[in-house]
Amino acid sequence: MTPICIVVYYHCMKTFTFRTIIEPDESGTFHGYAPALSGCHTWGKTLEETRANLRDAMKAYLTSLAEDGEQIPEDVGYETLETIAFQEPVAAYA
Repeated sequence: MTPICIVVYYHCMKTFTFRTIIEPDESGTFHGYAPALSGCHTWGKTLEETRANLRDAMKAYLTSLAEDGEQIPEDVGYETLETIAFQEPVAAYA
């Protein structure tokens, strides 16, 4: 009798957190991207559509990296919002 070898691969579900940015563009739609994932950009007609498209694009991007044996990048950046107050110059006509 020939022995049967069964190989079972268990894939662990890993969770990654990436900053995403969604901005309105000049055509009235939205552009979304993840800064840590170079080249991972998408768009949508609404914020919700862009957000869903971005999640799909990120999953495809990460899947491609994993299948190619490449390392998943870490998002090492951070963002802050700064409020700056300044007085705009007023045109004076004499």
